[in-house]
Amino acid sequence: MNSFTVRSWALALSLIGLALTAYKAYELGLPLTPRQNTEVWTLQAQVSFEGTGAPAKLSLFIPENTPGFMLLDEDFISSRYGLTIAKDHDNRRADWAIRRAKGDQTLYYRISVARSNLKDDWKSKPDFPAAPDYPEPYASAIQAVIEDVREESADVESYTQELLKQLNSSEPNENVELIRDQASSPGLWANEIINVLKGVRIPARTIWGIDVTDAANDAQLRPLLQVHNGDNWLTFNPETGSKGIPTNLIVWKVGDRQITELEGGNDLAIKFSVTRTYAELIDVARQGAAARDSFFSGFSLLSLPVQNQNVYQLLLMLPLGALLVVFLRTIIGLQTFGTFMPILIAMAFRETQLFWGVIMFSMIVSIGLMIRFYLEKLMLLLIPRLASVLVIVVILMLLISLITNQLGIERLLSISLFPMVILAMTIERMSIIWEENGAREAILQGVGSLFVACLGYVVMTNENLMYLIFVFPELLLVVLGLCLWMGSYTGYRLVELVRFKDMQGKNIK
Repeated sequence: MNSFTVRSWALALSLIGLALTAYKAYELGLPLTPRQNTEVWTLQAQVSFEGTGAPAKLSLFIPENTPGFMLLDEDFISSRYGLTIAKDHDNRRADWAIRRAKGDQTLYYRISVARSNLKDDWKSKPDFPAAPDYPEPYASAIQAVIEDVREESADVESYTQELLKQLNSSEPNENVELIRDQASSPGLWANEIINVLKGVRIPARTIWGIDVTDAANDAQLRPLLQVHNGDNWLTFNPETGSKGIPTNLIVWKVGDRQITELEGGNDLAIKFSVTRTYAELIDVARQGAAARDSFFSGFSLLSLPVQNQNVYQLLLMLPLGALLVVFLRTIIGLQTFGTFMPILIAMAFRETQLFWGVIMFSMIVSIGLMIRFYLEKLMLLLIPRLASVLVIVVILMLLISLITNQLGIERLLSISLFPMVILAMTIERMSIIWEENGAREAILQGVGSLFVACLGYVVMTNENLMYLIFVFPELLLVVLGLCLWMGSYTGYRLVELVRFKDMQGKNIK
């Protein structure tokens, strides 16, 4: 298989890994760095009424489509009531029922939301409204405004913007003033604009939302105007004419129907409250992905039991350590004892910490090497000799633990986590190189192995890298791609450039 094929695979795997990471970061909102906090808003609707002792039914419109926010959680608090959730055009409706309701009754609906890049998802397509019969002189005023706006607009969007501009003018003419006199509240004003739009057969409606700029114990629903241009619903502020849904408004319901309806009770009242808290962005994004039934939410490592998560947090760093070894040996040309021995030593350094780990590694290898030279004089067979070295390594580790325990150096008690077999093989390999290539070569490879282990420790304990690989394990495809790419490298290693620098510029015959 030629290098072009290998590099094609490397590029394809890297692009797939980066694409999946980008999707989870920008679509699902998973943060790229740990311990990022985000605002979480909790909105509560408290509905109360006086029961008469007869069967009672209560309906409450609840959020279905919340552009700019993702729904994290919702709770229905209603003891002894039966509950059903129904779809009602572009709304959802909670219906409570009870066989007998007597005295004060209170029910709660609560949602938690966080900011997101979710767009509106209103799919309904309304019919064109019939032009109403306006009474005079109201009809003449509306007709005059309609004609003025028509001259200065080109489509539904521009017509609506121009209409709102004229109706909300700071210097209104007599026609606009007459129309304004028909409305005494924001809700009635939005209905008045809809009534004017019916005169040109533009479908329009109101949506109602709650501001979450500040926490509030008595929040109010406020209306926005929506018009349909044949393809989508366009949203406008009926009082300012600005387009779009405000960033701090959570849409609660669509249309002018009463938000609550009651049968079998009196004194119906509803109260909204808003609170703000902060949560880790990773938890918020994970909840949001689960609420959206994202494929990735079920295949996230965050869904595993905690003990399994801890295991994979360690295992997932091994490929990064292997990538480091591949780079240092293939591109740099650094020599080590074995391929993955330095990475296993680096994993042991995670428990002992780097300083004490280097001391223990040096002590065990140095003492073990001296004993190994003595075993060589005994002319032992290979397998018994390796077993003997392993036993000696265990004895050395035991002695170091007992001595450091007496000295009160608790950090060195974790020496038991050192990979004993790897240490035994390191001692054996170093002794062989010492005999075949000399002490200088053996020491250089030993120092190189220790250096790579130290670098591996730095990489494998980096909090940001640990977080990235754990939350975005598809980045392992990028690691695999880099390994494949370096596997096809046939150029000079950096140490060879230094080694042969005296030959540069010379003609060799």
